[in-house]
Amino acid sequence: MDLIDFLPAWFAEIGYYGLGFASFFGSLIPFVPVPIIFLLATMSVGDQFNIHVLALLSAITATAAKQIIFSISYTGRRIMSEKTRKRMKPFERLVKRYGAAAAFVAAATPIPDDIVYIPLGLAKYNPKRFFVATLLGKIVLSYVIVLISHFFGKEYVEPLIENLEDPTLIYIGMIVFAVILTVMVILMLRLDWTRILGKVAPWTLYEDENNPDS
Repeated sequence: MDLIDFLPAWFAEIGYYGLGFASFFGSLIPFVPVPIIFLLATMSVGDQFNIHVLALLSAITATAAKQIIFSISYTGRRIMSEKTRKRMKPFERLVKRYGAAAAFVAAATPIPDDIVYIPLGLAKYNPKRFFVATLLGKIVLSYVIVLISHFFGKEYVEPLIENLEDPTLIYIGMIVFAVILTVMVILMLRLDWTRILGKVAPWTLYEDENNPDS
């Protein structure tokens, strides 16, 4: 069994469109991690798909979705409850100070990135800088996944699953991964950031006098 066999049979026919659709809408759901990484990695093994198209398509569609989430937060529409936002306020000031770097790191690593993007939007961070930093980060992450999967997938991964007849364990692993990331998001939203950052970055407890909305 090849990695590509874990995808539905019809997926090979709509491959690029399917990836773009899954990447965009999977990234559009705030705080709910969808394991697009597995889909991107699976499609990157072998020569059925162009690896550069895969990486750039995944990065661009994910960035477009995150820009929508950022814009909704920027305009002040409620994504978090007032109680949660009050707890997150010091964290919001922290990510705003390191805006572009924070957006890039969140995009370039498989962490639940909305935990950074939404506070940046609420803090009225520069939308153009956010877009550029997020796009660059998503390109880095996508290329890392694609290149590792393309050049090492057949050699190291496929031998482990060649005798696997039932892909159920793979799907269970994807669900477990998504659940773990969701739990991480819930914990981060429930943390008392005033207490945590008050010890290491006390400046995050106070408003910027030049920006009352901070």
